Amino acid sequence: MTPHSTQQISAQLTALQQQVSTIIKGKRAQIADCVACLIAGGHLLIEDLPGVGKTTLAHALSISMGLKFSRLQFTSDLMPSDLIGVSIYERERGDFVFHPGPVFAQVLLADEINRAGPKSQSALLEAMEENQVSVDGVSHPLPQPFFVIATQNPSEQLGTYPLPESQLDRFLMCISLGYPDQAAERELLSGQDSRAALRELKPLMDPSALLAAQEAVRGIHASPALLDYLQALIAATRSGQWFAEGLSPRAGLGVLRAARARALLEGRDFVSPDDIQAILPQTIAHRLRPKAGAGRGPREQVRAMVEAIPLP
Repeated sequence: MTPHSTQQISAQLTALQQQVSTIIKGKRAQIADCVACLIAGGHLLIEDLPGVGKTTLAHALSISMGLKFSRLQFTSDLMPSDLIGVSIYERERGDFVFHPGPVFAQVLLADEINRAGPKSQSALLEAMEENQVSVDGVSHPLPQPFFVIATQNPSEQLGTYPLPESQLDRFLMCISLGYPDQAAERELLSGQDSRAALRELKPLMDPSALLAAQEAVRGIHASPALLDYLQALIAATRSGQWFAEGLSPRAGLGVLRAARARALLEGRDFVSPDDIQAILPQTIAHRLRPKAGAGRGPREQVRAMVEAIPLP
């Protein structure tokens, strides 16, 4: 990949981030994380309080990327067939015909994902990992590209179930939006309704452009010294000094993909240690539990670990 093509894709992605920023005010860093996650081919988990813009962000991203969007509200009585679809007997054909569910989209917004029970979570897990769903012993491929953007309410809220570790591990990144700052909130209060603003958004990419961006991510160079640094961080998570259990090889590969995506957003054709440090908390904190008595949350523990590991 030439530097010129890297700059072209980076400029296109910058324009996309700027458009989404007109809807989600004052959250440029979080928007950049979302875009990096999606061009890295990962699924995104947004964990926060209701009403801070999680659903609006997911919708704005899908429109700006020119992708087919589907939203499903996860509830305690959600059945797997509500997600993946069902085979119905049609008398005219004399056979069962599969009717696809909401998962057959390029962007599935799984709203309040932690309110659904284990059976529905298992159905979503196959879609996220295999890019297909199985109904009555038949596998049905999902559209490409396929992303899950899931929102999650804090676990202490009523009616929520903790997501299993196997499912959390399928999310490349987990971010939190938080409350807007004073200036951004004033702009929200005095500006246009977000639903009306969403209707005015225009697609800045299409599926083929997004697939090209994903291919460009795979071409971003990671030097041997950079890989040494990443391996040192992975080894630290497994040492027992910081976390109860360490990162899996799949998680390590995910960190590298996310770092390559961030480098592309910055217009570079190589990964720097700054890219690793910038995306590490969002990429691994949801997969780890600090060791007993650490006195820090997962993100704070990741940051403390990063400060203790010397740069190459």
